[in-house]
Amino acid sequence: MEPWETQYRNLVDAEDYFRFFDVYYDPHVVSVNRLHILRKFGQLCAAIEEEWPEGLDGELKKEALRTALASAYETFLTRTAQEEKLFKVFRENPSGINVAFHPEGLEKKP
Repeated sequence: MEPWETQYRNLVDAEDYFRFFDVYYDPHVVSVNRLHILRKFGQLCAAIEEEWPEGLDGELKKEALRTALASAYETFLTRTAQEEKLFKVFRENPSGINVAFHPEGLEKKP
């Protein structure tokens, strides 16, 4: 059997991560927030990788990553993608207005 690190690197879909780490998830929540959950999980994983002491037990690291995935998922049970602002599109326009309509643009020109 291959080491968990190899299996982990080969995961593709959000559901693969949840199954691999044995974290409960509601398929509807994941389908609506898939990219946001994975982005948040990626940020948490980066922090873990940066701070992880060399030579520490790999199973402890796996459990830290499992906790990070559960935390990322739980974030989107109570918050929206707009509130989290994980992607640039949610940070660009703080007023919340994305499109401005001009009345002349609606009229047909002869």
